[in-house]
Amino acid sequence: MEPDVKRRRGAQRDWASWTAYPVLSDEQTRAVELIEAFAAPVHDKRATSRLVKELNELHPLTGLQHVKRVRPTRPREGRSHPLEILLCPVGQVSDPNSLAVGCVGLGEAFVVRVPARPPLTRPQFELASKHWPTSFHEDKSVTDALRGESFDPARKAQMHAYMSTAVAAAREGKASGMEAAGAVMVDPVSQRMVAVAHDCRGQHPLYHAVMVCVDLVARGQGGGCYELDTYPACRSLTTPFSDSARQPYICTGYDLYVTREPCVMCAMALVHSRIGRVFYGTPFADGALGTEYKIHTQKDLNHHFEVYQGVMREQCEELNRDSLK
Repeated sequence: MEPDVKRRRGAQRDWASWTAYPVLSDEQTRAVELIEAFAAPVHDKRATSRLVKELNELHPLTGLQHVKRVRPTRPREGRSHPLEILLCPVGQVSDPNSLAVGCVGLGEAFVVRVPARPPLTRPQFELASKHWPTSFHEDKSVTDALRGESFDPARKAQMHAYMSTAVAAAREGKASGMEAAGAVMVDPVSQRMVAVAHDCRGQHPLYHAVMVCVDLVARGQGGGCYELDTYPACRSLTTPFSDSARQPYICTGYDLYVTREPCVMCAMALVHSRIGRVFYGTPFADGALGTEYKIHTQKDLNHHFEVYQGVMREQCEELNRDSLK
């Protein structure tokens, strides 16, 4: 009994040593851009509703609907008014003193900085709100992912097992003179591995680990075209579907675990094969899922998928270091 307990504790230490973080779009990760706008003190809180209505008619905040019109006064020397109200962006008027003509109850206009775009993530929201109150429609799944909380311990243990298989495949490939890169395709519904692959570029320059893995999935569906008989570690773990009506389109909805970030060719192959999610261990200099490009977030493509990086990062980085020796 005691050895089993030790193994479980060891496994827990293994998956607890890494955290998977999402690779988000540039729009979700960019710095908060600010623009200048005019604001004015509100001397009487009871006039706020009227002032907001009047200013919405005089100076609608076109393109800045995410910015709230009013904010409480921040502690500031010599400022006794309770509220401040946004008038309009700088540049819309030539004379700031004419902004609130007819709006009784406003003080002299001054310049503030407000976020130019609506925040898409909680970090962006928190930074934007330091400058001016901002509306935010939170996606809880993205917030959890940025905190490294997308996957519970049981799920992380599974992920660790899948990536461990990819690492083992990479080592077998390296022992055969290939690049130290491994990949595993998983059906998340059945939680079964569908294919295991490693880099096979000694056979053909296009036989990257991801490309081999996709071809092995196709082989399990009755297709595939790569000649991989000399690499026993590269294998399809399914039998061809007898019912073509139930057969998925290559990798539709599958999860890919790969030791290092895929290149552009491999990333586009994943787009075309309709992958569901990609988990990679370590970034790569020419990587197309976060480092050099973010293929999975390109709006013009007809398929998009989730990407996470950092699964067993230390072990995957060790593979890269070993390949340079």
